[in-house]
Amino acid sequence: MSDEFEVHGPHDHAVEHAGAHSSDPSASRIAVMTAILASIGAIASYQSGANENLALFYKNEAAIRKTEASDQWAYYQAKGEKQNLAELGAALSDPASAGHTKFVADVKRYIAEKEPIRAKAEGLENDAKKDNDVSESLQHQHHRWAQATTLIQISIALAAITLLTKKKWLQKMTAGLALIGMGVFVAAWLGV
Repeated sequence: MSDEFEVHGPHDHAVEHAGAHSSDPSASRIAVMTAILASIGAIASYQSGANENLALFYKNEAAIRKTEASDQWAYYQAKGEKQNLAELGAALSDPASAGHTKFVADVKRYIAEKEPIRAKAEGLENDAKKDNDVSESLQHQHHRWAQATTLIQISIALAAITLLTKKKWLQKMTAGLALIGMGVFVAAWLGV
């Protein structure tokens, strides 16, 4: 046995009542349009949330990559400081001594160790930029989905008012707003 139940708002009851007890043929068309718009609005709402979640995911990934790049740059800098100390040690030591030879070898080692660290840091920064760009694109698309959802919800509310008032100008306004909402829905779908 299911414990689920469906809650209807006052405008839902008004739309059902007006659609069932009206001899006006446009009332049934408005009721059908409302049902279609509600379905499309649900899709737009879902997509809006999904895009927002993905945008946040990629923004978080970008922040993680930036932190990793910062760690790599700190490691690179530490190797550079060690290289500088080895160069100073080589400059201050007797060129014929074993210490001088060790300092020169250390300088070469630190130079060789720094390059892969620099490359990794730059790669992480590039990954962070890509993740940020994807996040921005998804956030823009999220706004389109949210705009479509809002316009469709307003047109559904206007449809309920149209059924109650039976005003033709309101019916035209409802249809126009629904078309604009559908246009924004298509723009969101296409990623524009």
